[in-house]
Amino acid sequence: MSRYLIAGSSGQLARAFIRTLSARSLDFLAPEESGLDITDAGGVGRVCKEYRPDVILNCAAYNLVDKAEEEPGTAMKVNAEGPQVLARAAKDCGARLVHFGSDYVFDGQKQDGLYTEEDAPNPLNEYGRSKLRGEELVRSESEDFLIFRLSWVYGDGTQNFLHKLLGWASDKDYLSIVCDEFSVPTCTYTVADVTLRALEKGLTGGIFHLTDSGYCSRYEWARLALRLAGINKFIRPVGMSGFDLPATRPGFSAMSNTRVSESLGISIPSWEDSLGAFMKESR
Repeated sequence: MSRYLIAGSSGQLARAFIRTLSARSLDFLAPEESGLDITDAGGVGRVCKEYRPDVILNCAAYNLVDKAEEEPGTAMKVNAEGPQVLARAAKDCGARLVHFGSDYVFDGQKQDGLYTEEDAPNPLNEYGRSKLRGEELVRSESEDFLIFRLSWVYGDGTQNFLHKLLGWASDKDYLSIVCDEFSVPTCTYTVADVTLRALEKGLTGGIFHLTDSGYCSRYEWARLALRLAGINKFIRPVGMSGFDLPATRPGFSAMSNTRVSESLGISIPSWEDSLGAFMKESR
């Protein structure tokens, strides 16, 4: 039976893995982040030597997209140098590394469909550049890895659009939500389930896009989320340009999950179904 080491234990993605692994009675270790700092090669090496994991799940990330414009060095350290440290440690202890990337490696200019693994990355902001560099460093260090690119992740945490939306809805008379930014809302439990299926099947091949199915605008996501929450609130659709945010976002970064779903012989739920299930359970 495999042993799983989880980095970034305080985050929403790690929480989904902890819950899923616990429910399946699988062996895992999820140290507090002070005990597993992915940028500390010596510390990571010691934990790996003591625990001897078969799989390292890198759920640690710097995901403050706008702040990364002010702190590109910090973003690069956590999102690029940290994964490199984990890749080296995984290689040393014979473990497989699972690293999570982002749809923000793309520039949003594709016109003829969803982004696939064959499309060339071209990030528009410091966060995206740090995530792309992380992919490159993982690939340079190891041959036994999986990289799953995720998009618009939400789960049991506060650092996501869904949590912020519900907070705004309780504080404001009406909401202004971006209607010209498109991607795929993806539940952390989808990510955990598909990742474990991939590991059980011995999936190889490097980079896969792992999202719920379909795509939408943030405006469409917000409308459905509030309806599911039983909140009657007027939402005004507005353009991204009206917010004047520090980081430039791709207008369309929706990714296709066809490669991973066909490789595993599964059907990944639609973003609407996953959101409904998550909100029903949350209530």
